[in-house]
Parts: sequence; C-alpha cells; structure tokens
Amino acid sequence: MLRDHIACFGVAPDGRIFQNAAGNYIDTSAYTITWNRAREAVLTADEHALNLAKRPYDLRHAGISFWLASGVDPAECARRAGQSIQVLFRYYAKFLAGTRDRANQMIELSMNHWEATRMPS
Repeated sequence: MLRDHIACFGVAPDGRIFQNAAGNYIDTSAYTITWNRAREAVLTADEHALNLAKRPYDLRHAGISFWLASGVDPAECARRAGQSIQVLFRYYAKFLAGTRDRANQMIELSMNHWEATRMPS
C-alpha cells in the first residue's frame, strides 16, 4: 500500500511521505479530518467503536508491538523505532513476555542438536 502511494504521489523534497497538493506540510486539522474519514471507510462499526487506530501514532505502537511479537530482536526494534532499549522495555515489555516459550523451545532444540552431535557413535 505504502509503495503504491509513493509510486503514485512521490515524496516531498524533505522525504515526507504525506504532503498537501502544494507539496507542503499537511495542516493538523486537515490531517485529523482525513484520518477520521479513512477510519470510517475501512473499519467495521465495531472496530471504529473500539477506537482502533484512533490516532496515526497508534499505528507506531502497533507496528513496534508486532515486531516484538514476531520475534525481532529488541535491540533492533529499538533502533528502528529510534528509541532506547530502556524505553522499549518500559512500554512494550508485555509483548516480550509472550516470547518466553518460543525462546525456551529454540534453546531446547539447540541443546538437543548439540548433544546429538557430541554423542559417540
């Protein structure tokens, strides 16, 4: 989707993806109106009532949470988000807890593999 937008509209000279017709910053009030219209167009009534993606910034939180839940290294998530690991852990640690079982499985598989290669034939 984003690639299609960039291919169709390009980017502003300073690299911003979204710009007004004159290539300038989008006024905050116009952006909010447009964002709300987009939400109404794509979300179901139940999703809209839940305030899902109520602000564009909510997508940042969702994206970072998704990276962590997908198993991306927290240091890499912090780098991509432009924040410290301390901030990442403070606000997103609940998503890291879900990876404990996955980490244990990976460690167990590696230990089993190591033991199998160390056993005399």
